[in-house]
Amino acid sequence: MPTEKPDKLPVYFVGAGPGDPELLTLKAARLLGQADTVIYAGSLVNTELLELAPDAELIDSAPLDLEELTGLMRQRAGADRLVVRLHSGDPSFYGAIGEQIARLAAAGIGVEVVPGVSSLGASAAALAAELTVPGVSQTVIITRAAGRTPVPAAEDIAQLARHGATMAIFLSASLAQQVQQGLLEHYGPETPAAVVQRASWPDQRLLRTSVGRLAADMEREGMDRTAMILVGEALGRQGEQSRLYDEGFSHGYRRGDGDGGCG
Repeated sequence: MPTEKPDKLPVYFVGAGPGDPELLTLKAARLLGQADTVIYAGSLVNTELLELAPDAELIDSAPLDLEELTGLMRQRAGADRLVVRLHSGDPSFYGAIGEQIARLAAAGIGVEVVPGVSSLGASAAALAAELTVPGVSQTVIITRAAGRTPVPAAEDIAQLARHGATMAIFLSASLAQQVQQGLLEHYGPETPAAVVQRASWPDQRLLRTSVGRLAADMEREGMDRTAMILVGEALGRQGEQSRLYDEGFSHGYRRGDGDGGCG
């Protein structure tokens, strides 16, 4: 792969993926190999990834506040150093990148965001689950419970549960009782639920349960952090067969023996 640095050096916000180093994108690996400075999100990032940046200055952002963090990025980028801000998962989900980017923009520093594999995708993969099962659910709601970070009233878990869709609940393992209470307002107690702790890491753990048993089972298993909660009938039902591969379904690359309709 080429290792030349680009002419202009923005700060690169790079998704590190959910944990497994093999789930890092090729672009992310290239940038780590080119980096002069890597500012990584503490224990949320697998330190094996840092081995891809053997010549870089490595900075753990866990003890830094926002001003310290962005100050470091401004300083290093201003010195014409290639800076990688390494976020866990995909930066677009609960990455708090907006506030960082705004401060860099105010200092005249550009950014480029490199997506990563989300812990949502890794959790579904660990369960070998399809979250959008035909005839069961075609919608996935991504949310979190209200804790120290509030959520809008209209996005309360109980409100979102009205849709009966598949739900992916981030950053809420320590609030399992609250999550369960909200879900039970609209999901039946036997609705399938699953918890994936540290998805794709070597110590990954899986829990298959139901909405009615969710909090008790999570407490029993000690799943109170770094865990994804998934809820919905799609976790437990095969549903209808997808029309995409049906012999009677036509699309731009195949003519079926049916009426050629779409849907």
